[in-house]
Amino acid sequence: MVIADPYTVKLEIFEGPLDLLLHLIKRNQVDIYDIPIATITDQYLDYLNMMRTLNLDVAGDFLLMAATLLQIKSKMLLPLPPEEEEEEEEDPRAALVARLLEYQKYKEAAAELHERDILDRDIFVHDDEAEGFEDGRLIEVGVFELVEALRDVLDRSSIEAAYDITLDRISIEERIAHILETVKSQTRGLLFTSLFSGASSKEDIIVTFLALLELIRMRMIKVYQRVPFGPIEIFALSRG
Repeated sequence: MVIADPYTVKLEIFEGPLDLLLHLIKRNQVDIYDIPIATITDQYLDYLNMMRTLNLDVAGDFLLMAATLLQIKSKMLLPLPPEEEEEEEEDPRAALVARLLEYQKYKEAAAELHERDILDRDIFVHDDEAEGFEDGRLIEVGVFELVEALRDVLDRSSIEAAYDITLDRISIEERIAHILETVKSQTRGLLFTSLFSGASSKEDIIVTFLALLELIRMRMIKVYQRVPFGPIEIFALSRG
C-alpha cells in the first residue's frame, strides 16, 4: 500500500511576500511611506506561522522577506544620530518602500490589462445576483484575506485544537468535488463561513480550506466581497 505524501499547497502560485506586505499595510490603514515596521513585522511573522499550520508551502522569498523586516526593525530600534547627522541617515525602510511602490504599480497595470466582463465570460450567476456584478460592487478576495477569514473560523470554533495534522490528498480531492457541487447548486454566492458549518474537527476545517484554494488555483471558483472587509462569497466559474 502506497502512502501519499502530506498534502501541501504552494503559496507562490497565489501571491508572494510583497502581496502580503501590501495587504497588511491596507488592513492597518497606514501610510506606505511611513510603515510602522514593528507592527507590520510582527503581523507578517504571525501570518507565516499560520500558513505553516495550514500546510501552505512557505517559499524562500517569504522567509527572506521576514529576515529583511527583522533587520529593518532592529535598525529602527537603534538610537537616533545627533541632529547634525540626522539628514544624512537614510531611512532603513526606504529600499523596501521603493520595492512596494514599484510592485504596486505593476499589480495595478496588470489588473487593468486583465480586466474583463465578469458576467459574460467567467461566472455563473442568477438574475438576482447580476446587479452586484454590473455596478462593480464585488471586490475580488486574495489568499491572505482568506487566511485571515479562516483564522476567525478557527478562533470561533468550539472544537478542540489539534494542529499536528497530516492531510491526505484523497480527502482533499473529495472535498474539492463536494465544494464545487455545493457552489454550483447555490442560487446566490455561497458564504465562506458556511463551508465550515458542519466541520467535526480542526483537520476537517483545514482540509476544506485547502480544497477551496485548489479550486481557486484551478480557476473553477472565485471569491468576492460586496464591501471591503465584508462577508466573503464564493462563485463558480465557467471553464468553456
